[in-house]
Amino acid sequence: MIIPIRCFTCGKEISSHYEQYLDLEADELPKNEIFKIIGIKRICCKRMFIGNVDISNNFLQFEMSQNK
Repeated sequence: MIIPIRCFTCGKEISSHYEQYLDLEADELPKNEIFKIIGIKRICCKRMFIGNVDISNNFLQFEMSQNK
């Protein structure tokens, strides 16, 4: 999970809502409904969730090579 702790624009703490956001997204609820449930109202905070790309699992596929 690579989600910022705070919104870059307004500074509101958003990271505590991310797990709930993923659970509701897996249930295939519309984005507007998800944001109402978790209490995110500002468009700048919504952008932080919608624009996030979780790439941490992709990095685990690569091995570290050692230069000898």
